[in-house]
Amino acid sequence: MKIEFYEFGGVDERLLKYAVIVASYRGKWIFVRHGERNTWEIPGGRREPDENITDTASRELREETGALKFQIKSVCVYSVEKDGCKSYGGLFYAQVEGLGKLPDMEIAEIRLSDTLPEKLTYPLIQPYLFAKAIGLESK
Repeated sequence: MKIEFYEFGGVDERLLKYAVIVASYRGKWIFVRHGERNTWEIPGGRREPDENITDTASRELREETGALKFQIKSVCVYSVEKDGCKSYGGLFYAQVEGLGKLPDMEIAEIRLSDTLPEKLTYPLIQPYLFAKAIGLESK
């Protein structure tokens, strides 16, 4: 598996299929657990047809965390290549200022943490995305 990072605008936005949002709330990182899994992940999801990737990021953050008020910014585009197939996504950072009730959808719970959880849904990808977003956040 190979992960690469690109500037926004360096890859045709129509290729971006996913948005991943590294989000913080009150000094803690927000992670989510899908109702059908016992592992943790960074909020994110699939882009809907004709949806702007930034709108995807905002929608997914609301749907997966219950975020009511937040500031979101683009970090970069990423690609994951596995078995000769490459997929692209947008990586975002969000500062969440208000959390509401978790929508009754696929996410069972959220977790606020100082660090990346050990049991990750995508352990070969998420640490790289998290590190990239954190590195840009501190600049």
